Amino acid sequence: MTTVQFDCQYCTASLLGKKYVLRDDSPYCVSCYDHIFSNYCEECKEPIESDSKDLCYKDRHWHEGCFKCTKCKHSLVEKPFAAKDERLLCTECYSNECSSRCFHCKRTIMPGSRKMEFKGNYWHETCFVCEHCRQPIGTKPLISKDNGNYCVLCFEKEFAQHCNFCKKVITSGGVTFRDQLWHKECFLCSGCRKELCDEAFMSKDDYPFCLDCYHYLYAKKCAACFKPITGLRGAKFICFQDRQWHSECFNCGKCSVSLVGEGFLTHNKEIFCRRCGSGADADI
Repeated sequence: MTTVQFDCQYCTASLLGKKYVLRDDSPYCVSCYDHIFSNYCEECKEPIESDSKDLCYKDRHWHEGCFKCTKCKHSLVEKPFAAKDERLLCTECYSNECSSRCFHCKRTIMPGSRKMEFKGNYWHETCFVCEHCRQPIGTKPLISKDNGNYCVLCFEKEFAQHCNFCKKVITSGGVTFRDQLWHKECFLCSGCRKELCDEAFMSKDDYPFCLDCYHYLYAKKCAACFKPITGLRGAKFICFQDRQWHSECFNCGKCSVSLVGEGFLTHNKEIFCRRCGSGADADI
């Protein structure tokens, strides 16, 4: 009768009637198998022997009893978990440590739940609501005022001012004139209708005009050069009876010397210095 030889692949000890482990079709006694092939547990640093369950995550290994949340020490076996900086955390600890907190209720925004972001802060979707109607804003347009967020409809009802020209809501910016508001694009010259937002302008009877229109329609004309006398930027002018002159135009009609601050004579519609006018039929 022939005896079948059945030995350990490593130590060559007979495995007949003994417990063994088969690896790559080769038999090993339990002692040799554990010595050669066992992984070491990340938690206790002991080998995970063949009679223990080996739990693996990203090439790291744990005993079943060592596979726990790093923070609360609760078992993670067959439970959802997350990894942070090579630490394993249960979902609750991960949320408390790593997740955003709601700007409104200050509670954790759990992973997987929808969160809203606005101006660098986060809200639960149900906490991101209009300050007035308390309805969720979601991704709808909103307007912020005094640290509160409002849906457009509520903001218009509660706070918005209306353009004096088009009567529509002014949501930001605008131009104030005579204690009334205009959209920048609605603040126009009453004459030529060009925008005045970035232009110098003047007013007449509470209506704004660009300088060209105002000068054309209302400015006095110089009796010498017939150009408008605006008085802008401190420009000086001379008035005599019902006539006006630019200060630089107030000159003798004969010798052209300046008469500003000097005595002068008039003859018909002309003005003269005393020397030029003394020989004429002039009136003082």
